[in-house]
Amino acid sequence: MRLDLFLKTARLVRRRAVAKALCDEGRVFIDGRPAKAGAVVQPGQTIAVRFGERTLRVRVKAVPASKAADPAELVERLDDEG
Repeated sequence: MRLDLFLKTARLVRRRAVAKALCDEGRVFIDGRPAKAGAVVQPGQTIAVRFGERTLRVRVKAVPASKAADPAELVERLDDEG
C-alpha cells in the first residue's frame, strides 16, 4: 500500500492529499529516511511524521488489503515528541 494512502487509512492524517503534501515537504520518514508519497509500506517499518514542532512515531503492525480496516490494528504508537 502507498504511504499516503496508509497514513489516511491509519487515521494519522485526515486526507490523502495532506499526506502527499507532508511527504513532498520532507516531513514524513520511513525508518529514518525521507519518504515519498508512493513509497510502499511494509509491516515492521517505523514511520515518523513531523507536524510543526511535534513528531509522531509509529510502527506498522499490518498493512490492510483495502481501505476498510480498523486503524487501531494497523499501527503501534511509539512516541509523540513535542
